[in-house]
Amino acid sequence: MDKDIAQSKKENLVDQIKGLESLLVAFSGGVDSTFLLAVAHEILGEKAMAATASSEIHSQLELREASDFTRERNIKHIVFASDEMGLPAFVSNDTDRCYHCKRRLFDSIFAIAKENGIMHVAHGANLDDLNDYRPGFRAAKETGVIAPLMDAGLNKEEIRFLSREMGLSTWNKPAQPCLATRIPYGSLITSEKLEMIERAESFLSKQGFKEIRVRHHGSMATIEVNAGSLKEILNERLRKNILEKFREIGFKHITLDLEGHVTGKMNRGLRGEAE
Repeated sequence: MDKDIAQSKKENLVDQIKGLESLLVAFSGGVDSTFLLAVAHEILGEKAMAATASSEIHSQLELREASDFTRERNIKHIVFASDEMGLPAFVSNDTDRCYHCKRRLFDSIFAIAKENGIMHVAHGANLDDLNDYRPGFRAAKETGVIAPLMDAGLNKEEIRFLSREMGLSTWNKPAQPCLATRIPYGSLITSEKLEMIERAESFLSKQGFKEIRVRHHGSMATIEVNAGSLKEILNERLRKNILEKFREIGFKHITLDLEGHVTGKMNRGLRGEAE
């Protein structure tokens, strides 16, 4: 990565935001939306706001961390209830699941923007997102959500570098897509499955693992961790603790993906894409 190019792209981002009268950021608390919100707040001050959805598909830990960030920086932050489970097209979990989720999300955020006199809504999509299957982009285009990071040509590596330069603690935060991404397409999304996934991933996180996915395959859980952590997770004592906890959660069979965690794995087979 060329640091000078990354800084130049940030300047492009700054110029974009300076041209906006006000901005509401769809804020998940992840690397990208945190960086975007931080830059927007530096430029627009109180005219930059954040909105975060709260529901069964979102980790409560992620919500707490997002709220902590905005509170520490005195950024106006609206947390609203989103009801994805009330969308039959989402619950059925077809390959366009994310479109229906994002369409409702952006409609809700635009309503919040209107109530607060905010002119523009943005999400944290970056250039690398174009390499994966992202049906939510169609919802963004339909509703008029802008993607300043993408428009500035910023990729994930550059955003992490610039976040670190700004002193943002999220610079090395693992990606954390919604819990529904752990359920294979075609398998109904239920509250029970989401709760099982969150409890299982929370347990592994407390054991010190950073990048985690627990895939829900009926009575079977498939654990994904970084390839470098495969040996660690097979430690005999830890292995037994995981088996005990996962069975308590409700999984009858617990497996380990020997490939490790790879972004986009659940999208393999969709037009040939490799979450």
